[in-house]
This record gives sequence, C-alpha cells and structure tokens, in this order.
Amino acid sequence: MEKFTTLTGPACPINQSNVNTDQILPARYLKWTRGMGLGKVLFHDLRFRAAEDENPDFPLNKPAWRDAKILVAARNFGCGSSREAAVYALCDYGIRCVIAPSFGDIFAGNAVQNGLLTAAVTDDEAAEIIVLLTQMPTLHVRVDLEHQDIVCGDRTYRFTVDPVRRARLLNGWDDIDLTESYRAQIAAFRVKDREERAWATPAAGG
Repeated sequence: MEKFTTLTGPACPINQSNVNTDQILPARYLKWTRGMGLGKVLFHDLRFRAAEDENPDFPLNKPAWRDAKILVAARNFGCGSSREAAVYALCDYGIRCVIAPSFGDIFAGNAVQNGLLTAAVTDDEAAEIIVLLTQMPTLHVRVDLEHQDIVCGDRTYRFTVDPVRRARLLNGWDDIDLTESYRAQIAAFRVKDREERAWATPAAGG
C-alpha cells in the first residue's frame, strides 16, 4: 500500500450529508471487476443523466474539480452498505483523502485498507472549507497526516483520525504489516507464556 504523508491538490466540495455507498458506487457496478475501471462510474447516477451526458451541476464535472485528489463533504460520508468497491471507485478516480465531520464506520475501515485517508473535522470547519472552495474553485488544499492538519488558503484546521489507521497510512501497512510491527511484543509474550504455563507446552519428542 502506498504511504500517505502529505497531499496537496485540488479539493472538490460536496455539500451534502449522508452521502451513501450506493451514491458513491451504484449497486449494478458491483458486478464490475476493479480492472474495468471503477473510477469511471464513481458517483455515476449523480455525475451523469439518463442519456449518459454529464450533469453540469455535479461538482466533479466542473473544470476546477475534475482532477480533485480530495473531497470535502458534510457529516456521515460513506454510510449505507459495506461495499468496499465504493472505496475502490474513489481511489481509482484519484481521490486520496475525504474530509468530513464523520464517516460510516465500515467505510472508514475499508478506506484505510486502500490508502484512503478519512480526516474528521467539525461540522463548522467542514462547512467553512466548502464555502472557501466554492468561492475559490482553484484553491488547493494541503493535508498533512503526520501533523494532522489541513491548510486551505490562509486557514489551518486540525483533523482527527484513529491512531492505528494513522500509523498504517503513514507507513503504508496492510494487515500483515501491522501484525509484523508487533513482532517483538509477540515474541516476548510467547517466552513469558511458556515460563508461566510450562504445562501447556508439549514435551519434546511427544
């Protein structure tokens, strides 16, 4: 998994609460393999009309935000079903960070597995960033995971993220890498356990 330390780039505001995983990736695209390019159908039913022409009112279709690396939304982003493919679609489109006041629990867990940062700010801070981006669409945002801050124009915001997820993103760790990081503690436990529970260790030779 690619490490996440800092990210600077265009940020797309989505001024909506409760953006669910079916909006992020409609269920009919769960039949697609990732190799088919899930980024193409990210927010499909919001980005496109029935005739497959773009909806000019959807933020990601606006010129300043087509290449966004960051999304900024209202609370409860990623609620709904547990489909990990919703995270695949975001990542395949090029999104590396979502800023919002809160996230669906399963979505946030799936996000870290794929190198996507879920940065939690307050409702007022998210609303302020959305206003700034709406007023200045070409404004770039800088996200610093090590220091847990977001710079937008002349404003700096602190964000929160689960400490274990932060460590995984900073180091580029998957589940196995995370377990390996506790190798010394695991070895020490095994030695101590054998001393304290010698009766539980099979004798040599059966």
